[in-house]
Amino acid sequence: MIISVASGKGGTGKTTIAVNMAASAPESVQLLDCDVEAPNAHLFLNPSIYETEPIFVPVPEIDEAKCTHCKKCAEICRFKAIAVIGETVLTFPEMCHSCGGCVMVCPESAVTETGRRIGEIEKGRAGKIDFVHGRMRVGEAMSPPLIRKVRACRDPRKTTIIDAPPGTSCPAVAAVKKTDFVLMVTEPTPFGLHDLKLAVGAVRILGIPCGLVINRSDIGNDRVWEYAADADIPVMMEIPFDRNIASAYSRGILMIDALPEWKERFETLYRDIADCVRRGCER
Repeated sequence: MIISVASGKGGTGKTTIAVNMAASAPESVQLLDCDVEAPNAHLFLNPSIYETEPIFVPVPEIDEAKCTHCKKCAEICRFKAIAVIGETVLTFPEMCHSCGGCVMVCPESAVTETGRRIGEIEKGRAGKIDFVHGRMRVGEAMSPPLIRKVRACRDPRKTTIIDAPPGTSCPAVAAVKKTDFVLMVTEPTPFGLHDLKLAVGAVRILGIPCGLVINRSDIGNDRVWEYAADADIPVMMEIPFDRNIASAYSRGILMIDALPEWKERFETLYRDIADCVRRGCER
């Protein structure tokens, strides 16, 4: 079973839900922090890192001795990662999507691929939690290749909890697609509702069942609950605006350690999702 914890916007408490649910699970689980541009699950779990792997993506390299400047490589590239100006070939590795098209169309075999480092993956363990996260290199523009590498570390023998990037763009889709359940985290504010609607729309296009956690549930208004009822999305947990919870978060302490009464609630949340997946909840 793969559970993605996602949100339409940042700051809703997505990581809080992911790490506390992982720590409350009745069996050993795996947590993948796919928010590779700003990973922070490790701040709460404090895993012992035992392996670091640099991650590279293929980008074109031009052999000027073979190149006839036919421009076929530039013409096939829809991302303008190659430009031919007179008898000069320019490559822009940061814009390359590593499709390999330039290599395939070159009639002189003048285009080969070399690796460009985009970040790294760290693997560790925190108690009964197997932990993996990605760290993007500063200045990189495209995170999906690194997210896919993090997801490739999944252990199929264990339930996997994915802490997805916020939003509805390519990074979020790369993290949540082909998962069994998406747990949306939102807050009852106009911004929270607006971005929740976008996120639910994306998840339903992907055909994945979803549920909802409403954080800071005693602020704002009732429109999030009304939307959830109209959209037939189950509200699986509500967390009030609590100074003690905020204090624990600010100190990097798990909510279930600071407030032990929440451990059973997070375990129930985990079991409810497992039951939903087992029953084959409607998408």
